[in-house]
Amino acid sequence: MTTTKQNGSLYTNIQNNIATIEFGHPASNSFPSELLDRLTKELLVVGKKAEVSIIVLKSEGEKAFCAGASFDELVAVSNLEEGKQFFAGFANVINAMRTCGKLIIGRIQGKAVGGGVGLAAACDYVLATENAAVKLSELTIGIGPFVIEPAVSRKIGISGTAALTLDPTSWKNAYWAKEKGLYTKVFETISEVDKEVENLSRKLASYNPIALTEMKKVLWKGTGNWTGLLTERAAISGELVLSEFTKKALEKFKK
Repeated sequence: MTTTKQNGSLYTNIQNNIATIEFGHPASNSFPSELLDRLTKELLVVGKKAEVSIIVLKSEGEKAFCAGASFDELVAVSNLEEGKQFFAGFANVINAMRTCGKLIIGRIQGKAVGGGVGLAAACDYVLATENAAVKLSELTIGIGPFVIEPAVSRKIGISGTAALTLDPTSWKNAYWAKEKGLYTKVFETISEVDKEVENLSRKLASYNPIALTEMKKVLWKGTGNWTGLLTERAAISGELVLSEFTKKALEKFKK
């Protein structure tokens, strides 16, 4: 089932020490600001629950994993403060994924664009289907993937990020993403991915939860400055989105 709610949907199901957080939006699982805010809060709340050892992050349906930020909201940005706030949405989610204290398994069933690539990169272990191609198309509208870049570069290095960012009209396939380190394993079908997500999360949830939390800290070592860094990056994007270039580019896209 895919949601028809304009602000999207967010559901959490906790079973056997595994919290599955599922988001959805009728526009290819893209994120309006309200949904980003809800996901940020949910990650931090779930992260504090003693009965949760592992988080699984997934999106609705069988098509796109996540088309990034809401296009309608991007077009509506009219001043610097609104721009900063808009781009801070993904900054907050990535920081919540980083600091929630629980390891996150990403289940990626389809294409990821922009912020969707950032979400995948901020997961600790990613299982994807071969349909899960990735693209960072921000330069085509005069902005850049500034907010998500630290998360993406941390996983695939500067050269991988450059390959994605500087060829903004091309898709890179799931096997490219695996080779670069964005995905851990790639499967042919969604049912195979789901089976592996279930097996892995059950296994991890049976381990010492304190060891898992300590492992999370180790994996994110050196990212303590991200709260300020990602806010700064949101400001860069917020400024660029008001530029004449971006306004014209967005008009073309709207048409």
